[in-house]
Amino acid sequence: MNYKNTKSGFTLVELLVVIAIIGILIGMLLPAVQQVREAARRISCANNSRQQGLAIMNYESAFQTLPPGWKTGNPLIADDEPGWGWSAYILPFMEQNNLYNQIDFNVAIDDEFHIHTIETVVPAYQCPSEIDLPVVNLDEHVEHDHDDHDHDLHDQPPASDDDHDHEELMVGRSNYSGVFGSTEIEDSPLRGNGLFYGNSEIKMGDITDGTSNTLMVGERINLLGKISWVGMVPEVDEPFARIVGAADHAPNDPGGHFEDFRSYHPQGINVTLADGSTHFVTQSINEVVFQQLATRAGAEVVSIED
Repeated sequence: MNYKNTKSGFTLVELLVVIAIIGILIGMLLPAVQQVREAARRISCANNSRQQGLAIMNYESAFQTLPPGWKTGNPLIADDEPGWGWSAYILPFMEQNNLYNQIDFNVAIDDEFHIHTIETVVPAYQCPSEIDLPVVNLDEHVEHDHDDHDHDLHDQPPASDDDHDHEELMVGRSNYSGVFGSTEIEDSPLRGNGLFYGNSEIKMGDITDGTSNTLMVGERINLLGKISWVGMVPEVDEPFARIVGAADHAPNDPGGHFEDFRSYHPQGINVTLADGSTHFVTQSINEVVFQQLATRAGAEVVSIED
């Protein structure tokens, strides 16, 4: 019998076609994978916000007042030390008792006594979508114009060593700030119309707009300046905005200020309301409505919608 000698296999053209098809499929699949990962990060971030809201509610139950935005030694001087912020005061209610016990709230944040304590990373204060390092230099800041509040995100030069006369102050990063209100923080740091400002002692009865209609904590990123859980340090640029934020613009506004609320999540930010609930506020929200939600007693008839 005669057997025909045959060889089987892919031709070069067929192989190239298969590779091209695989490449197309990967290109179609990759965005979907990235969306799933971001959705998971956003859920994790919302869980952080929920934990903070619960901790603040427990603090209020224990002391009959919300924690101060930041605490100063002289109640009439906004940038007076020690400066510890709301997120430091609620540490015991976030299962961070050991960290809380390392803090002497009568001693300045940047005192040598706290040099290692303030570098501690608190996972519940860090959004997983943030691209910055877990420990940041609080003295690193891009904006330097304090007169006309021109803090646009565009055309900002990188900070240089010549811009700073201070030593490095390494602190645990945060992505969540207490809501100061709807006005510029530097204009009246001791008189915010929100829930957190210098030496604030807001009681639930003070929130006449309704706890379910008032923003308490919102997301921020470390793009223009570093944000930390420790509080207000007078020696750094815009010290108040390192612990509280203002609703001067809608979330994620590209022309916003450093102290505005923003995130790396597509389309919006996670927020916690004064009733302890967590919501996602889209960046398409009307700016005036967002500002009204940031006040505690503005007598506005507004509510939040997910």
